[in-house]
Amino acid sequence: QVQLVESGGGSVQAGGSLRLSCIASGYTNNLYYWAWLRQAPGKEREGVAFLESDGSTYYPEAVEGRFAISKDNAKTTLYLQMNNLKPEDTAIYYCAADNHPIRGRGDYWRSPSYWGQGTQVNVSS
Repeated sequence: QVQLVESGGGSVQAGGSLRLSCIASGYTNNLYYWAWLRQAPGKEREGVAFLESDGSTYYPEAVEGRFAISKDNAKTTLYLQMNNLKPEDTAIYYCAADNHPIRGRGDYWRSPSYWGQGTQVNVSS
């Protein structure tokens, strides 16, 4: 069993920064793929950052250059550094993990096996 718990959400003005954290517990040894996903009101859930098993990362165009995903293996903690935030970044952000690839070609992703409960990010103009 795997548990993912996010923290670090909050309210910030446009142009500001936030760092989200996700602590993983349980049997995490075979979790090789990690991601941050988000869902804004009235919109579909979308992937915003992906960490592959080889350490490579991928970001969709909407957040490229502003968001950065990283992982502290010693602490089994996943991070999402978000800079230059925009009002359209307002959403619930979810940490996710799997032992199989989450991201396919381009921005396509499949539902991961493990999800956190989400943390709210609000960006005001």
